[in-house]
Amino acid sequence: MLAFTLTSQIVYLGVIDGLLIGLLALGIVLIYRASGAINFAVGSLGVLSASLLALLVLTYDWPFWPAVIVAVVAGGLVAAASELTVITRLFRAPRVILLVATIGIAQLCELLQVALPDIETTMAVRYPVAFSGQWEILGLRVRGPELIVVIVVPVLTVALTYYLQRTAQGRAIRAAASNPDLARLTAISPKIISTVTWIIAGLLAAVALILVAGINGQPSGFRSLGPATLVQVLAAALIGRLRNFPMAMIAGAALGLLRSLLVFNWPTTAGLYDGSLFLIVIATTLVASRRLTGSDESFSFVPTTRPLPHAVARLWWVRHSSRIGMGLLLAAAAILPFLITLASRQLLFSEVLLFALIGISLVVLSGWTGQISLGQAALAGIGGLTTAALVAGRDIGIGLGGASFTLPLPDIHFLLAVLVGAAATGAVAVVIGLGALRIRGFHLAIATLALALLGQQFLWRRPFLSGSSNIVSLPRATGPVDLADQRTYYFFSLIALVAVIVLVARMRATGVGRRWLAVRDNSAAASAFTISPSRAGVQAFVVSGVIAGLGGGLLAGLYVSVGLTERFQLQDSIMVVAIAVIGGAGTVVGPILGALWIVGLPAIWPANNLVPLLTSSIGLLVLLMYFPGGFAQVVLTGRDRFLAWYAGRLPQPEPPPRREVASVVSRSVAAPDPTGPVLVADEVTVVFGGLTAVDNASIRVRSGEVVGLIGTNGAGKTTLMNAISGFVPCSGRIEFEGRPIQKMAADQRAALGLGRSFQQSRLFPDLTVLETLAVAAESRQRTSFTAAVGYLPNGYRRDRAQRAHAQDIVDFLGLGPYADKFNSELSTGTRRIVELGCLLALEARVLCLDEPTGGVAQREVEAFAPLLLSIKDQLGAAMLVIEHDMPMIMQISDRICCLEAGRVIAAGSPAEIRTDPAVIASYLGTDERAIRRSGAIDPAEEAHFPTPTTVLDEGET
Repeated sequence: MLAFTLTSQIVYLGVIDGLLIGLLALGIVLIYRASGAINFAVGSLGVLSASLLALLVLTYDWPFWPAVIVAVVAGGLVAAASELTVITRLFRAPRVILLVATIGIAQLCELLQVALPDIETTMAVRYPVAFSGQWEILGLRVRGPELIVVIVVPVLTVALTYYLQRTAQGRAIRAAASNPDLARLTAISPKIISTVTWIIAGLLAAVALILVAGINGQPSGFRSLGPATLVQVLAAALIGRLRNFPMAMIAGAALGLLRSLLVFNWPTTAGLYDGSLFLIVIATTLVASRRLTGSDESFSFVPTTRPLPHAVARLWWVRHSSRIGMGLLLAAAAILPFLITLASRQLLFSEVLLFALIGISLVVLSGWTGQISLGQAALAGIGGLTTAALVAGRDIGIGLGGASFTLPLPDIHFLLAVLVGAAATGAVAVVIGLGALRIRGFHLAIATLALALLGQQFLWRRPFLSGSSNIVSLPRATGPVDLADQRTYYFFSLIALVAVIVLVARMRATGVGRRWLAVRDNSAAASAFTISPSRAGVQAFVVSGVIAGLGGGLLAGLYVSVGLTERFQLQDSIMVVAIAVIGGAGTVVGPILGALWIVGLPAIWPANNLVPLLTSSIGLLVLLMYFPGGFAQVVLTGRDRFLAWYAGRLPQPEPPPRREVASVVSRSVAAPDPTGPVLVADEVTVVFGGLTAVDNASIRVRSGEVVGLIGTNGAGKTTLMNAISGFVPCSGRIEFEGRPIQKMAADQRAALGLGRSFQQSRLFPDLTVLETLAVAAESRQRTSFTAAVGYLPNGYRRDRAQRAHAQDIVDFLGLGPYADKFNSELSTGTRRIVELGCLLALEARVLCLDEPTGGVAQREVEAFAPLLLSIKDQLGAAMLVIEHDMPMIMQISDRICCLEAGRVIAAGSPAEIRTDPAVIASYLGTDERAIRRSGAIDPAEEAHFPTPTTVLDEGET
C-alpha cells in the first residue's frame, strides 16, 4: 500500500501557493466579466512589475515601500497602455482575436522585461520583501512573505467583490459586460469600462507576482510566469465559471493544496500534478457544457473572399485565379531545391512546409469553426512520438491495479507509422473535444493549453513514446522510397502538404465546410437548420488533430532525432498560432505565408535582431490591429481592387432572365387536420437564476393554423419560443406531432420539422445567400464527411442537388440579384426573405417565427403578410408567430395568445383578443386609436400588395 503523508505544514504551504494562483485568476475573471475575453497576458504584466521592484531596490537602492508603489503602478500603466493601443482598436472584434492579441501582449511584456538593466546583486541577497522574519504559529512555521500573502490576498478578494457588487462603478462594469449597446444608452462607455478593468487587472497581477517573487526569494532569473502556473491560473478561473471571484479564489487554493500534496508524496513522479490538472480542466468543461450556453456572436477572424464582379466572373483566368496562384507557388517550390542545394537549407525548406501543414490544422479549427487551440504542437508531438514508437516496435506497458503487463507491437514501416500516428492524434482530439467543444467560448483554448503542458511535463517521458531516453531517434524509411536524402524528403513533405491542401479545400467547398462556417458564424441559427454545433466542432477538431498529427510524424522524420526538451513544446504551439494568424487563418495559403514569415525569416537572417520582433509579438500585434485577416487579407484586398478596376473597364453583362418556379417543396403537402394539435406546450416554465421568465404557460397549435403571440417587451414570448425550439432548458411538457421532444436538442427538434426564425435575423454573415440556403438544404440530404473527403460520386450528387434546390428557392422568392451577396451586406428586409427561404429549404411543418417583420420598413411589412401565408400554404405548415405589428398579426392569425410576466393571460380569436379587458389593460392600452389600429387590414387593400415572387422588386429598406 502506498504511504501518504498529510501534515498541517504541507496544507499551509499548498494553500499559500494556491492563494497566489487565485489572485491571478481574479484578473482573468475580471477581464472576462467586463469584455468577454480571456487575458493571457495577466501574468506577464505582473512579471514586469516584479522585476522592476527588484531592480529599484537592489540596484538603485530605493526604499522598499516607494519602490513597491512604483512597481504596482507600473503594472497598471502597462496594462492601460496595452488596452488603449491594442484592445481598444480591437474592441468590436470577435473575442477570439482578443485572446490572440493578449498572447502577443504577453510576449511583448517578456521582451520589455528582458530589456530591463541587469540586477546587480550577489547570491546571498534575497528578493526584497516587507519583512523577512519567521515565527511559529499554531504549530506552523510562518515566514514573512507567506504572512503577507495570508493578509493581502483575502483583503483584495473581498475588496474586489465589494467593488463589483456594491459600488456604482462595479455595477457599470457588469452592465457594460452583459449588454454594451444598452449600457451606452445609459451613459456608460464600454470602452472606458474596459480600460478601467484592464488597469485593475494590471494592478492585481503586479501585486500577485511581487508576492510570488517574495516567496521564491530569487531576485534575478524571474523571466516569465511559466506555463505551469499559467495553466493553474486559467484552470482556477475556469472552475469559477470565469465569473465568480470567491469560487475562483477557492479553486486556486484547492489547486495549490493538490500540488503540494502530490509533489511532497510523489516527488520523483514527473508530471503527476500536470496530468491531474489536465483531467480537472476536461472535467470542468464537461460539467460546464451541461449548464452553460455559449455566446451567439460570430467567432470569425478571417478575411472574407468576396464574390467576383459579374463582368469578370466568366473569364477563365479570373475563375481559376486561385488555382493559378497555387500552381505558381507549387512550381516555385518544386524548383527551389534545385537552385539551393545545401542540405541544411533544404532541411529548413522542409521545416517550413511541415509547419505550414500543421498551421492548416488551425485553418480548419480556428478559421472555419471559430475555435482556438493552444496545443497544436502537443497534438503534433503525439503524432510524431507515436510514429517513432511504432517504427521502433516498442511495447505498450499497461497497468491495472496491482497487475501490469505489456502489449508487444511489431515494428512497422515509416509511412504506415505516420498514418497510424495521425489517427491516434485524432482519437486524442475526440476526448478533448467532447467536453471543450460542447459550448462556445474559450474552453478549448484552456484545455489544449493544459494538454501542451501535460505533453512536455509528462506524456513525452512515457516509456512507449520516449523509449526511456531524452532523445528519440526515428530513422527515415529506405524503401520503397529512399527518404534519407534531404531533397527527397523535401519533395515528400511538399507532396504531403499539397495532398492536405486539396483535401481541406474539398471539405470547404462541400456541405461539410458550409456546416462548419455556419456554426462559427451563428451556432443558434445552425441548430435551427438541423446542424449540431457540438458535433460539427468535434468533427472539425478531429480533422485538425489528424492533420497536426500527420505534420508531427513528418517533422519527427525530418529531425531524425527528437530532443524531448526541445521539440513539441508549449512555445511551439504558440508559434503555430502565430503562423496561422499572421498568414491568414481563413485560407489554406495563409499558413504557407505565415510559415515563411515565422520559420523562414529567422533562419535566413539569424543575426538580425529586428527579425524576432517582426515574427513574434510586435508582428503579431500589428497584423491583428491593421490586418486581422493576416497576409491573406492583403492579397485578397489587392485582388478585389484590381478586379473591381478591371470590371469597370468592361461592358456590363445583361442580367439573366428570371426563372419562374411554381413550387420548391419536394414532399407532398397533406390537407390540414384540424382535430388534433401538431404542437403542444403544456405548463412550460423557464427560470434564469431567481427570475421566472415563463411561468406555467400552455399553448397548442393545430395543423395548418396560425397562432399569434403578443405581449409587452419582457413578457416572455421569445423565451417561450426558445423553450419550444430547444434553445433554453425548461420544465413542462412539449410535444411535436404527438411525440415528446422536451429532452431533445434544438437541432434534433429542427430535424423533425420544427422550423425557427430569430428576432435579429443575423443568419451567417460570412456566407452568401446561395450558401445559406444550401446549408438549410442539408436537412434533406446531409453531405457525408466520407463522401466529401473521398471525392465519392455520392458527395458530388448531393452537393449539386443542394445547390440546385437553393437556386430554385432564390428564383421562387426573387432573390436573384442577391444570390452571391454575403448576408452581412443585405438589408434587414432582404435577410428576412432569405430566412423564410431557409424555412422552405428545411420543409418545416411548424414555423416558429420571432418578429418576422422586425426592423423592416412599413411598406415591406404590408407585403410580408401575403408572403408568410404563401409560404405556409407551400409547406402545408402551421405557424407560431411573435409580432408587434398588430394589424398584420390580427390579419394572418387564426388564434392569438397574449402573455404577461411569463403567463398566458388570454387566448382566442383576433376579435376576442381585441376586446379582452386583460389584453387591453396589459398590452393594447385604453387608447381607442391603438385598439382601432389592431383591427384587420381591409381585404380590398391586398390587391395592391406585391406577389411573393416580386417582394424585393419594390426596393430595399
